[in-house]
Amino acid sequence: MDSKKGDLNTKIPADKALSSSDSMNYGRIVSIPDENKCLDYIQLDLLERSFREWADGSPRADVRLSRRRILIIFLLIRYTGAKLNELLALNPFDDIDLEQKSVCFRGAANTPKPGLREVQISEALFDEIQSTLADPAFRDSLQNLFDVDPGFVRRKFYERAKACGFSKHLGGPEMIRKARAVELMQSNMPLQAVQMLLGHSTPNLTSSYISFSEDEIRQVTRFFLEKESSRKTSARNSFFGKIQMIHRGDIQTRVQLTTTGGQSVTTVITNDSVERLGLKSGMLITAEVKAPWVILQQGDGEPECTAENRFNGIIARINRGEINTEYVVRIPDGTELCSIVTTESSQRLNIKEGDRIWALFNCFSVVLHAD
Repeated sequence: MDSKKGDLNTKIPADKALSSSDSMNYGRIVSIPDENKCLDYIQLDLLERSFREWADGSPRADVRLSRRRILIIFLLIRYTGAKLNELLALNPFDDIDLEQKSVCFRGAANTPKPGLREVQISEALFDEIQSTLADPAFRDSLQNLFDVDPGFVRRKFYERAKACGFSKHLGGPEMIRKARAVELMQSNMPLQAVQMLLGHSTPNLTSSYISFSEDEIRQVTRFFLEKESSRKTSARNSFFGKIQMIHRGDIQTRVQLTTTGGQSVTTVITNDSVERLGLKSGMLITAEVKAPWVILQQGDGEPECTAENRFNGIIARINRGEINTEYVVRIPDGTELCSIVTTESSQRLNIKEGDRIWALFNCFSVVLHAD
C-alpha cells in the first residue's frame, strides 16, 4: 500500500465524512482532536500482526482455537468496518456467501431493527476465513458460533493495542471501524461505496450519481478491496467511473468518464486499445494517473491551459523530501490526488497546507484499466 495514508492529524473524521447531513461538505479539511484520532494503515497492519502472533502463540490447542475466533472477529471489523454487535450475531456457516464472496450481517437480535447488510470482502480474506472454517477442530469449537461476551472481546482488543504501544481506546472495535472508514476514504474509494460497506445511510444523490446502480457501487467496492489486497499498481491516483462518451478518430479515440463523485476525466488512447479493452458507453472503468504527471497551479480562476483534466482542491498534506516533495490535494468529492514535484520547485511555489490549488494533467497521462 502506498504511503499516502500519512498524517492523520488533518483529515476527514470517519463519523463526519460519512454523515448524510453533511453530504455536500464531506471534502473539506477538518482538524481532529487528539482523543478522536484513529490508527493509520501502518498501525492497523501492526495491530493485525500482533493479533496473528497472539492467536498462534499459546502451547494449548484449545486456547489457540479460542484466540482464532477472536482473530476472525478482528479481521472482519478491520476489513469490513462491521460493528461488534453485528459480528457477535454472525453465523459464519450461513452468513458468508460463497458465490458473492460477501458477508451478510444481520445485526444483533435485540436491536430495534436488526436488518440485513451485505458486505463485500477481498478474495484473500475470504480464502483465509473459509480455510479456518474448514478446520474440523475449529468448527467443533464454535458451538456458540461468534456469540462471545462483548466485554471479553473488548479486553482482548485493548490488550493487543497496548502490546503495540497504542492507547487502548485506539484498539477498541468502534475506533477500528472509524479507522477503516478513514483508510478507505484516503484510498479514494467513492463515498457511496464506503457508506454501503459500513452500513451508513447514503446522502441524497445528486444527478451525477443517479446513473450508478447499487450493483455498480458493489462492483466499485470489490475493485477497491481487491486492489487494496493485491497492491499491484504503482499509480497513486485512481478514478473509478462510467464511460459517458467515446469519440473515435482515425488513429486515436477520446474517452470521457464520469466518476461517482460527478468529476469528469478525459483520456486519449489508440483505437487498438479501445478494441482490446472492449470499451463502450456505460461501461465501468478505472482511470489512473501517476503522481509525477499531476501539475499544480495556483490561482482562483480555472487555468487557461491545454490540460484537459483540471481539478480545484485544497492541499491536505505535504511530505517534503531532499529531492522531491509530495503534495496531496483533496478535491470537493473527497478524492485525494497526489502530485510529486522537485523540492526546488516546491520552494518557489510556497504552497502551504490548507491552500487552494489546481491539480492538472493532460489526457495522454491517463491510463485506463477495464478489469
